[in-house]
Amino acid sequence: MSPTSRIVHHAVVSLKLPTQVAALVPYTRGIVKAMTGNPAFPNPTPTLAAITTAVDGLQGAVTAALTRATGTVAIRNEKHTALVQLLVQLKAYIQAQADANPENGASIIQSAGVGVRKTVTRRARVFAAKPGAVSGTAKLVAATAAHRASYEWEYSSDGGKTWIAAQPTLQARTTVSGLPSASTVQFRYRAVTKTGATDWSAPVSLVMQ
Repeated sequence: MSPTSRIVHHAVVSLKLPTQVAALVPYTRGIVKAMTGNPAFPNPTPTLAAITTAVDGLQGAVTAALTRATGTVAIRNEKHTALVQLLVQLKAYIQAQADANPENGASIIQSAGVGVRKTVTRRARVFAAKPGAVSGTAKLVAATAAHRASYEWEYSSDGGKTWIAAQPTLQARTTVSGLPSASTVQFRYRAVTKTGATDWSAPVSLVMQ
């Protein structure tokens, strides 16, 4: 058995908002176009109509600000902030839709007209055993129980009728030697923390070399 934990790719929405205020208008219209009628997004929150109203307001404010009339720049900035807030809310909705279908998460996000980045998540390591480099040895790896914990190990070569203690460790891994060759050996462990010892784990089996 291998102790390697399974790697899962989690698709995450990346808005990558334009730094220029005016550039947010075509960027947002692209998102609205991509999500309109898109079956992956049946009930966008906020609504696409609300976002369209906000982007129309920003476009008008950007045009007005070019005249440099008193107060027009402040209004433009307010419209920009309001639209960004709506897009942040929409990002959360897109993320929720992607999370509901993780296998297709990346394509769902991309279909909304926004960027995607993948983060790597490793599933929790489980107790496992594999042959050591030398005949008659086994390498054991378990899940870490706590920041400060010790681990007790046992093995059985008679199907779990009797258990023999191996050397305890301060890490969630060890190598057990002196095991009978050409036989099936079972291993188990338990963690000892400041609150006490856990139950013994379910045993794992390994055919010794």
